[in-house]
Amino acid sequence: MSVQNETRRLTAPDILARKGGEPIVCLTSYHAHTAAVVDKHCDVILVGDSLGMVMHGLETTVPVTLDMMILQGHAVMRGSRRALVVVDMPFGSYEASKEQAFMNAARVLKETGCGAIKVEGGKRMAETIAFLVERGVPVMGHVGLTPQSINTIGSFRAQGREESDWGRIEADTIAVAEAGAFSVVIEAVAEPLARKLTSAVPIPTIGIGASAACDGQILVMEDMLGLSPRVPKFVKRYGELAAGIEKAVADYAADVRKRAFPGPEHVYPMKKKP
Repeated sequence: MSVQNETRRLTAPDILARKGGEPIVCLTSYHAHTAAVVDKHCDVILVGDSLGMVMHGLETTVPVTLDMMILQGHAVMRGSRRALVVVDMPFGSYEASKEQAFMNAARVLKETGCGAIKVEGGKRMAETIAFLVERGVPVMGHVGLTPQSINTIGSFRAQGREESDWGRIEADTIAVAEAGAFSVVIEAVAEPLARKLTSAVPIPTIGIGASAACDGQILVMEDMLGLSPRVPKFVKRYGELAAGIEKAVADYAADVRKRAFPGPEHVYPMKKKP
């Protein structure tokens, strides 16, 4: 009788237990095939609302809908086996009330099979986070630069550059942790503040442009692969896939135009009659 080794998917408590331990590796993904690649190396796969910008060419994440997030979340779950999959709650799907947040979060969990959801906001979202956690919804928080608030922030600029602003961001981070979030993304803050926030809370901090002082790191996959036309200054590019893809497409187009593309006769040669 054959014995199959079943891979156990990581859960929110597994990530929580990593506080202060081995750094937590996270990336975004929106497709089954990229999720299968990411899954081999990452602890957390975030189905980010950044898909609006990197997949659909939107200027911000604000227009992204709940249906868009569920569709791509389902795809990522099909492609992954081990990583904890977290799905972003898009703008307008959780802010009106904690009841609205629960109904939409429950729909995401049911329809995608993911292990957690992520919401942006600190103190203002603490009551909602507690409400969700009490009802069985694992929540990842997000403080610092919160892209869904771009229309009030005005630009994608770093937060906490002045020490006078640190208190507000620290209060947001502590509120998210006390509300029951299992981890918190800290975006675009300077290293001294990131270090202070990481030591201030008992949950893992996941940095994006927040230095190595955090318990883990996350990047948008298309940014680190060189597929995005515009990337934040803090992004280290680990590949330049856009140039490679363009060359491959150009070579293909050239072959087609000079009729050098293999036809069926090359793949399925005619059999000679006896």
